Amino acid sequence: MHWLWYMLTGSCAGLFAGLFGVGGGIIIVPMLTFVFTSQLLPPLHIAHLALGTSLATIMFTSVSSFRAHHGRGAVNWNVVKAISPGIIAGTFAGSWVAAALSTQFLKGFFVMFLYYVALQMLLGIRPAPHRELPGRVGIFSAGSVIGGISSLVGIGGGSLSVPFLTWCNVPLLSAIGTSAAIGLPIAVAGAAGYITSGIAADGLPKWSLGFVYLPALLGVSIASICTAPLGARLAHTLPVGKLKKLFALLLIVMGTKLLASLFGY
Repeated sequence: MHWLWYMLTGSCAGLFAGLFGVGGGIIIVPMLTFVFTSQLLPPLHIAHLALGTSLATIMFTSVSSFRAHHGRGAVNWNVVKAISPGIIAGTFAGSWVAAALSTQFLKGFFVMFLYYVALQMLLGIRPAPHRELPGRVGIFSAGSVIGGISSLVGIGGGSLSVPFLTWCNVPLLSAIGTSAAIGLPIAVAGAAGYITSGIAADGLPKWSLGFVYLPALLGVSIASICTAPLGARLAHTLPVGKLKKLFALLLIVMGTKLLASLFGY
């Protein structure tokens, strides 16, 4: 049954990654949290395992997604090259910070982030594109912030990088495709950080590599690779604006359920 949940999680994550330019972590983290809890994995490490495993799966999701976007000419590789050093530095540092935080804090932080993303989608909040991309220092700083927050919530950064790129006059479809490519350095640096920071942790379940749970990584990755290209194709044909509102409602439901679990409900 747990393998079925891993596959379902990966299928949803891949679809949304391609459709909205998110790394899928915004679906993977809460669903893995629920599944790991039902598996009776050590409560002390559940949030860390969900975050680390999510970032590890996004290594595969992002490749599948950005290849599909690249095929449609929707990836700005100059932006990817410019922002990646900051992304890598911020994500790796953030994963080590997360390792020192409690499961309860990480869950609470993730719930607040879910509500933020849902509100952004429901209200159609999009920064006005009234400026250009910043210089080397500015884009490194932006990448560090995006990477640092992404590592704390186990996502590929699309919820942050798409608004940032749109604000910097990058067309929306290009921002989505570029964000999918930016998800790869986030995922690699984040997974490396969660593995190295958790490798010596006590009480980890069997088949864990640091804070990455390998069975979930395998199940989620296989399914997400299959559905991410479909999501990317649908992004160019479906009314993404309307679908985002439905997705936002789903995020609110998941966030509320995760919040209730913090209080024992």
